[in-house]
Amino acid sequence: MAKIITLTLNPALDKSITVQALVPEKKLKASNVKTEPGGGGINVSRALHKLGQEAEAFYLAGGYTGKELSKLLDEEHVTSRPVEIKGNTRENFIVLDTTSTKQYRFGMDGPNVEPLEWQELLNKIGDEKNVDYIVASGSLAPGVPPAFYTKLAALAREKKIKLVVDTSGPALQAVVQEGVFMLKPNLGELASLTGSKEDLNLEDAVSACKKLIENHGCEMIVVSMGADGAVLVTGNGHHHIKPPKVEVLSTVGAGDSMVAGLLYALVNGYSEKNMLAYGVAAGTAATLHPGTELCSKADTERLYSVIGQGG
Repeated sequence: MAKIITLTLNPALDKSITVQALVPEKKLKASNVKTEPGGGGINVSRALHKLGQEAEAFYLAGGYTGKELSKLLDEEHVTSRPVEIKGNTRENFIVLDTTSTKQYRFGMDGPNVEPLEWQELLNKIGDEKNVDYIVASGSLAPGVPPAFYTKLAALAREKKIKLVVDTSGPALQAVVQEGVFMLKPNLGELASLTGSKEDLNLEDAVSACKKLIENHGCEMIVVSMGADGAVLVTGNGHHHIKPPKVEVLSTVGAGDSMVAGLLYALVNGYSEKNMLAYGVAAGTAATLHPGTELCSKADTERLYSVIGQGG
């Protein structure tokens, strides 16, 4: 079985509640209270576990919240490899208003990470043996330079590890220069990478991806396009998959579930088109649940069958 490790530089405790109506100046009764481990790479590990593929989660964690994060991962039987930091792991807060069916998401700042702390995380990853894939997903914590991803890409190249990156901003700008195995931007991130107009259509997105592949040596780019699904582009062509219509209860974790679906299909030998279909199915499966819940295996398989790509 392929060895996958995930990397999260700014993890969080994701807390979610439901209220009947979000009204100012009133004491509101909350229900469906949940606390779950969060952050891009951590969610990819969690979703992969749900799909039946194990992945070790490497992340920075500090304080009581960091200990709680690791405890919750242990309870989900996700293998965790935390590096302790001085700062407290951040918390995020999600509120679902059942009257309006609108969801409100509050993202907190992460702790400041010192150079020795992020370097220890990089060293810990470098010490791992027989790694096939590294999935680096999520934002940079304060204090972690974009050059971290440059160093990570160099490490992956030296050890012949396939690096998958799902990030944004300066971190994405830095790592794209390194020719990683797979990038997973959304349309806005793709536009910022290529200096293109922001309202890219499918044809624009494919053209932009081909330029990135030609100029920087990325092997594969998967662009998430919201309701229009996703497109997978390589040097040899592209595939576009639209998701089936479903009632969307929450989009939290959909992108991470999609990455997990892509990796699950990739390591299990699916064709490129079917890999994309499975990724779209997993991402869509996450939207069927309120709050921060990720995809389930049953929903993913059912939606994959609906998409019509086969087994």
